Amino acid sequence: MPADDLVEFVKRELTMRANPSAAGPMARYMKTDMPFYGIKCPQREPVIREMVRRFPPGDETDVELGVLALWALPHREEKYAALAYAASAPKGIGLLPLYERLIREGGWWDLVDEVAIKLVGKVLLDEPDQAWPAVERWVDDPDLWVRRSALICQIDHKQATDRDRLFDFCLRRAGEAEFFIRKAIGWALRQYSHVAPLAVAAFLTDHRDRLSTLSYREGAKALVRMGHPL
Repeated sequence: MPADDLVEFVKRELTMRANPSAAGPMARYMKTDMPFYGIKCPQREPVIREMVRRFPPGDETDVELGVLALWALPHREEKYAALAYAASAPKGIGLLPLYERLIREGGWWDLVDEVAIKLVGKVLLDEPDQAWPAVERWVDDPDLWVRRSALICQIDHKQATDRDRLFDFCLRRAGEAEFFIRKAIGWALRQYSHVAPLAVAAFLTDHRDRLSTLSYREGAKALVRMGHPL
């Protein structure tokens, strides 16, 4: 798969669909100076589908070359295409360093959360013994987006969630003042409460004095809706 052909296809298709009147508002919403084409998700989806059909990912080296070639392009939608290309590939532990790079360079929730949940999360499910040692280091990383990724990477794991690690990570970051960390703790707990309400309720009750108001409130939302006592 020549990366140049992949890049030219994505650039051409996105340029054809550009909507300059939407580009500015999209950039302001994301609080970024990075340029947008102004193409919203439903209009991007046909491009993504055709991209994957024409340039099916091969081995891990092939995937990394394609992802990084798209990632290097200047527009936000091209970054989204890079993440979509990564998500279409077979997941393997060998791609975890690439995912970490995307998290560090992404540096904002729309990019980071996609990598953490859809890419890192899948590797953790498929190869937990090999992946968890790296993610356990992330929770204490100086980069807040790496720490956030450690907290939310199990968002979609449901019954397969590693409960001990989830609760441990939440407590290790409970004292942070950073909004995106406090929000991530609450989000992760709320998602897990759908499958383990008693465990999450007990955790929230036992550690209410350590959790921020935001983390506690977000973590308890689903339990409150279910009428579960706290």
